[in-house]
Amino acid sequence: MTDYVLSDTTRDALLRVSTASVATALYKRGLRNQFIQNVQPVAWKGRNMVGQAFTLRYIPAREDRNPITVFRNPGHPQRVAVETCPPGFVLVMDSRKDARAASAGSILVTRLAKRGCAGVVSDGGFRDAEGIGKLDMPAYHQRPSAPTNLTLHEALDINVPIACGDVAVFPGDVMLGDGDGVIVIPAALADEIAQECAGMESFEDFVLEKVNAGAAIIGLYPPTSDQVQADYAEWRQKNGR
Repeated sequence: MTDYVLSDTTRDALLRVSTASVATALYKRGLRNQFIQNVQPVAWKGRNMVGQAFTLRYIPAREDRNPITVFRNPGHPQRVAVETCPPGFVLVMDSRKDARAASAGSILVTRLAKRGCAGVVSDGGFRDAEGIGKLDMPAYHQRPSAPTNLTLHEALDINVPIACGDVAVFPGDVMLGDGDGVIVIPAALADEIAQECAGMESFEDFVLEKVNAGAAIIGLYPPTSDQVQADYAEWRQKNGR
């Protein structure tokens, strides 16, 4: 869907910025619905998840099409997605916001981790969530769910545009996850968003330092005061930011 390749420079920048900063930068560009709703870390790793999207789409399961024996098929889309999601990418699943049955479990997610994938996101639930939470690879879902995916979900399409938590996700979009959740950055904007947000994070560190020291917020955030601008320039020079 895109020829964009996430550079090491942009990846490194996004590893240090928050979904909140990215949401503000996207808002300035008219994009107001990029934060995936009702998705949270299975277990927060203390570091961001960054990678391009590789997608899997589920549709509602129909009983005559989804007996347990479908997993004997080596071409089953769920299994194929796990084996073909490229290293450094994030597997993003459209489970129709339905966590009554699992999108995947610890064995498949462990396989993604072993293959070098950057993370996994579902707007449904994962089974064996405790085991997934112990992996080093970031994983995001709505909530734990024990029933097998076949109960409610049929894996159908791989690497096509999907919806995830009310957000459109196109293959190759850049996924950023932090302790708050996951935001989708359109591939064409990823480089400029990363650069802008690196500056935003620096300024917000300055603001927090001022607020913790007792400063009032008016004129400081946003920085409408000339003195604030001068103080920030001095702070950046002092702190190498």
